[in-house]
Amino acid sequence: MSDEINYKNNPLHGLGLKELLTQIVDHYGFEILYAYLNINCFKTNPSIESSVKFLKKTDWAREKVELFYLYKFKNLPRVSSEQFALSPRDRVIPEGQTPREPAELSLEDAERMREKQALKAAEHGKTKSYRSSKPGGYSSKQENARDKQDRWKPAKKAPDSQSGSSDNDDDPWAKWRK
Repeated sequence: MSDEINYKNNPLHGLGLKELLTQIVDHYGFEILYAYLNINCFKTNPSIESSVKFLKKTDWAREKVELFYLYKFKNLPRVSSEQFALSPRDRVIPEGQTPREPAELSLEDAERMREKQALKAAEHGKTKSYRSSKPGGYSSKQENARDKQDRWKPAKKAPDSQSGSSDNDDDPWAKWRK
């Protein structure tokens, strides 16, 4: 069958998640993995077992680790546009391409890469943070909700010189208590 895909030409074929993670951690360590991937399981009490457990449950994180394995650890060249749309496990590496020596990574390089990504995101008007940079840390959705709430609040009256206390002006039930 010519329609059959040769998955044996993918470095991830037949490789379990635990083995993949063990190879990466033995070479780079958890600190580098967290610096490049920004996945919390590599920062807080990192272990192979807990990381595998998290990665099995979380598709986006597993794909991120698999991409790191292919393009940093195996140091493969960039993929074609049609292969880019596929998940890392479904990609087929062309016949002439073979894995190379792992890329040399450092914490300084990871910091520069994050700064570069932040600049690129700012250029496109997107931020990685879910909170805005406005005081109080409210997102625009939260601010809109607060504005709607404020719109329906009754306006505060000016202090009435005839009434004895100003506390009653703020309390709508004050007249009921009298």
